Amino acid sequence: MSEVLFLAHRVPFPPDRGDKIRSWNILKAIAKIAPTHVCALWDKADDPAAGKAEIAEIAHSCYIEPVGISRTGAMASALLTGQSASVRAFSSPALAASVAQVLRERPISVIYAYSGQMAQFVPVDTGARFVMDFVDMDSAKFEQFARSGAALSRLANAQEAKRLFAFERSVACRADVSLFVSDAEAALFRKKTGLGPDRVRPLENGIDLESYDPTLPRCAVERGEGPLIVFTGQMDYAPNVEAVSIFAREVMPLVRVRQRKAVFAIVGRAPTAEVEALARLPGVEVTGGVPDTRDWLAAADIVVAPLRLARGIQNKVLEAMAMARPVVASPAAAEGIDAVNGRDFVVADGVAAEAEAVLALLGDADQAAALGAAARHRMIARYGWDARMADLPAILGLRRNSTACAA
Repeated sequence: MSEVLFLAHRVPFPPDRGDKIRSWNILKAIAKIAPTHVCALWDKADDPAAGKAEIAEIAHSCYIEPVGISRTGAMASALLTGQSASVRAFSSPALAASVAQVLRERPISVIYAYSGQMAQFVPVDTGARFVMDFVDMDSAKFEQFARSGAALSRLANAQEAKRLFAFERSVACRADVSLFVSDAEAALFRKKTGLGPDRVRPLENGIDLESYDPTLPRCAVERGEGPLIVFTGQMDYAPNVEAVSIFAREVMPLVRVRQRKAVFAIVGRAPTAEVEALARLPGVEVTGGVPDTRDWLAAADIVVAPLRLARGIQNKVLEAMAMARPVVASPAAAEGIDAVNGRDFVVADGVAAEAEAVLALLGDADQAAALGAAARHRMIARYGWDARMADLPAILGLRRNSTACAA
């Protein structure tokens, strides 16, 4: 029987952030197709024990190993060797040994590497089909970083973009197929590498429509008397930090001219000092980690995703739309989402446009409700995980096996 080796740069469970939501749902889908073995990394932000029981329920074996180098060490090594710092940051001799053991002991016919950094653990000429799920084109993200900031930072990001793209291209040239989270990301990668659609294709994100159901009861959240505007995300992630900083400092003052009691809630784990400082501004609340972000989505009058830099499909937007919330998104956050501007969500470009879009929805409850209802309908029609994973057996080159989950 064919078996699959699934490599992940972070332990897939719990699915409490964008990258882990995708990896967990893909892992579940693969485990329904063939017996699956998991090799994943953990770092200081993770609990190495968390998720092992849940993964063991669907996988035949699970090896969770520590990242073998610090971020500072990865940067220093990259400077000395000319390698990508992003790749070096996920090095792990322990994981390499676990991968070698699985390949030695099990009849692995497919290796599914989730996130580009995991390609370093895929040996050459294993005889197995190699599926590389890049998710996003990370080198393009560093190209965007290199267009702003201090001169030294721009230079470092430009160098990382060049080195990382060289790595991505070499990996894609030896992979049987490379996957990206959206048509736009796949098309960009094809254009830059010259590879065709038979080698580079999208595998889109989905949404758990049963979990993100606006009809289910939710815990009440503490909110003021006025309208509640919500942003959700990991709050030590630089694009999220930039987005909420601009919204809190530049958009909210415009909103509060006409909606004096409006509150902007920044909901997410690990807020940086810069994010925590935003709570001192009028009408801004920083919650830090919360038991369930769905409670805040349910309470929100509007959900915003004002990212200036974004790659792929934003789970935060899909989640808010599934919860039937009216969403105001930047063009970057909306890119790759198959929905209609003005019907399913509102796309607003820049500070003034974001403020006007928010105010228009706060001033028209019927329009806001209609937008939220259309958003939910669009998620049901287009973004259920089962529908998004329908092509996975063909991507793996395997037929679905009804006994695959029996550990």
